[in-house]
Amino acid sequence: MTEKEKMLAGEVYSAVDPELIRELNETREVIHDYNALRPSETRRMKEILKALLGHVGDDDILINQPFRCDYGKQISVGKRFFANFNFTVLDEARVTIGDDCFVGPNVSIYTACHSTDPVVRNSRQEWAKPVSIGHNVWIGGSVTILPGVSIGDNVTIGAGSVVTSDIPSNSVAVGNPCRVVKNI
Repeated sequence: MTEKEKMLAGEVYSAVDPELIRELNETREVIHDYNALRPSETRRMKEILKALLGHVGDDDILINQPFRCDYGKQISVGKRFFANFNFTVLDEARVTIGDDCFVGPNVSIYTACHSTDPVVRNSRQEWAKPVSIGHNVWIGGSVTILPGVSIGDNVTIGAGSVVTSDIPSNSVAVGNPCRVVKNI
């Protein structure tokens, strides 16, 4: 398997593989162009997002600048997707976001995992776990979603939360670590 195939399969891979570094740099070039667009250039923004992301549900997509991601192709967003300023997605694994989702400012979604052993971590070996977010989800500002998390449908994640484990459908969850505080 190539290092990219290992990455996408959730296996340990070399994060300094030349092919992966090339793809990261290509994505950074596209992201630079996206973030440099004037706010009035919404048609061009949508064109770039449709080419960059793995799936876009419809034309009703808006990601306020600046936006950051690693590869783009592992990100899937549903219909009527909105993300506010400073949306960051480390998409070494799939990130799937459903329809009618709203993302507050300064939200980060991480799929990349690193060893807590410094010797292993310094070898640049890592792995990735997918993140799944259902339909009708509102993620408040400055939320961090960690690798391997699944968030159900009809969920609100309170501002400043750190989502370390799955959140069931029809709930409001807040805190660090994020916990359900109300069922809907």
